[in-house]
Amino acid sequence: MRTLLIALPLWLGTLAPTQAAVSANIGIHIPGVSIGIHVPVYPHLVRVPGYPVYYAPQLSANYFFYDGLYWLYRDDTWYQSVWYDGPWQSAGPDLVPVYVLRVPVRYYRQPPVYFRGWASTRPPRWGEHWGRDWEARRAGWDRWDRREHPVTAPPPIYQRAYSGDRYPHDVEQQHVIRAQKYTYQPREPVSRQTFEQHGRPAAPGAGAPAKPTDRASPGEMPTKGEPGDARPKGEEAKEGKNLERGKDKPQP
Repeated sequence: MRTLLIALPLWLGTLAPTQAAVSANIGIHIPGVSIGIHVPVYPHLVRVPGYPVYYAPQLSANYFFYDGLYWLYRDDTWYQSVWYDGPWQSAGPDLVPVYVLRVPVRYYRQPPVYFRGWASTRPPRWGEHWGRDWEARRAGWDRWDRREHPVTAPPPIYQRAYSGDRYPHDVEQQHVIRAQKYTYQPREPVSRQTFEQHGRPAAPGAGAPAKPTDRASPGEMPTKGEPGDARPKGEEAKEGKNLERGKDKPQP
């Protein structure tokens, strides 16, 4: 009996991580998960040429920023976060925005083994990797007019002021700060849902399908030298001059 009582807590303890892992893969309503990635300071973000997406060439991670959210691909799973160092929420393949999926292989700083042999200038072969059912649900994800794309969301450079002990790990605190300092309204359903869950409703009509364009929307100033980029307002406008631009070539 004593052996049984000792073994029972150990057995129950093995269930908790499994249940947490399952919960982490069914939506974006659960607390953040630890994925073994730590970004101690705000990363240097560079726009992927021709795409409304940024990547982090100095990080050893498949790390992107698009439409108000950070996206990270690790261990065959996509994760998203409102802040640069998480907490991260897993997102299934059906939730990942197409422009994130379209980023060419060469901008993945830690490409998975199965990327080998794939053209570096083209998107990963997600249909081949995730199967025909996924490709049928996301039909057309790899076909678009490359001359046009949605307005590029400005990087949330206000987050540069938050690192070390100042970094807000509480999700609600993160959204309070974001609501005060970041005025961008997302277009993608997953971004809108994330913003709306934490007290920041998207502007009316922001979720309607937008006609692809390289011109800035009302209230946004095009970034000099990069069509489609927008300079943020308020605090970010003051810091905007510090954001390095023009280094669009991927790091070796």
